[in-house]
Parts: sequence; structure tokens; C-alpha cells
Amino acid sequence: MYHNGKQDIHVLKGVHIEIRRGEFVAIAGPSGAGKSTLLHIMGGLDVPTEGSVVFAGKDIYALGEAALSKIRNESMGFVFQFYHLLSEFTVLENVVMPMLIRSQGRKVTRSQARGKAIELLRDVGLHERVTHFPNQLSGGEQQRVAIARALVNNPSVLLCDEPTGNLDSATGASIVSLIKKISMDTGMTVVFVTHNLELAKSAQRLYHLRDGIVAS
Repeated sequence: MYHNGKQDIHVLKGVHIEIRRGEFVAIAGPSGAGKSTLLHIMGGLDVPTEGSVVFAGKDIYALGEAALSKIRNESMGFVFQFYHLLSEFTVLENVVMPMLIRSQGRKVTRSQARGKAIELLRDVGLHERVTHFPNQLSGGEQQRVAIARALVNNPSVLLCDEPTGNLDSATGASIVSLIKKISMDTGMTVVFVTHNLELAKSAQRLYHLRDGIVAS
């Protein structure tokens, strides 16, 4: 629920969904249906006014901010519609950075982080572009970098919020195929939010969200 002056705006209305470990799940619906809000609540980015999000047997919003931050940092990967790459850093540096930040106080060397990043960039087909800057890449390539960055800390859950929204249909389909392959190869749970029903149908399970209510 959001507050707009004296008016309360209920974005989600009694939503209940269950996602199993290793599933590739899509949440589809028109703009304004509450898809992004739901995903952000699931990922610990937005605090719900009521209800719970249970991850690994625990309500993440009952744990306190430090524990919630730990779950976000260590168990969740995020891919958004806007790539949010740092323009002054190379492709490799963008992917390495989350691992170096997380490794503070851990025994992870820059060489190890770099090796992991290059491996992921190879997986997404960009190992030959490691020294390029974001503005030298196409939209689809930038999104592939964002996916590699989201995976660098080995999350158990990948949350994707309209990751194809800025891409043409063919490139968008290739991004969905890539994410699905990563899920199948690694056993990682993926939740994919989109307004594109055709792309959503490629998921193992599909939820339709309309006016804050799960329709199926």
C-alpha cells in the first residue's frame, strides 16, 4: 500500500504465490498491475505494509535490517529493465565490482574475482568485450552484462524486473532464453516479471497479475 496525501493506494490485494527451488516462474500482467511492486517485496527492496515473504523457512521482514541486507547481498540477484551499468567502468569492472564489495573481510583476491567475472561474461557471450565501456555496447549486450553482474555472487534466486522492456522482440527473446538456460544449468530459482505474455509463456509456471490480484 502507498500513501498519496490522505488517500491510501492498495497496489497488491491479498496476493499469495509459492515458488519452488529451481523453478523458472513468470509473473505477467499489464502496466500498473503491481508486478514490479510484488517483485521488489519478494526481493527485500520494498517493505510490505502487511503480509510476509518466506525465504528458506524464514519471514525475511521479521529478521531485522542487517539480516535482510545479508539475504539481499548473498542470496538474491537482480536484473532490471534499465541496465544500471556504471558508464565510467569497463564491462569487466562492472561485473567484478559486486564481488569485490562482498569480499571485504573474505579471502577473495582481485584475480579470483576477475576470473569469475570473465567466466560469466563468456557464459553470456561477451568475453571478447571485457575492455569495452557500456556506451560501446548494444542494449542487448548491456543487459547481458547486467545478468553477469547479477550472477557474480552466486545467488540462489534471480529476480528479473522487465529485463526485456528496452529491447526489440528478437533481442528480448534471446535474453529470456539466456536466463532460462542459466536457470536450467545451475538450478537457480528465477522469477521473471514481464508485460509480454508471449515471453512469459516460456516459463515453467506463469502467474497472471491484474489490478493487484493473481488471476491464475
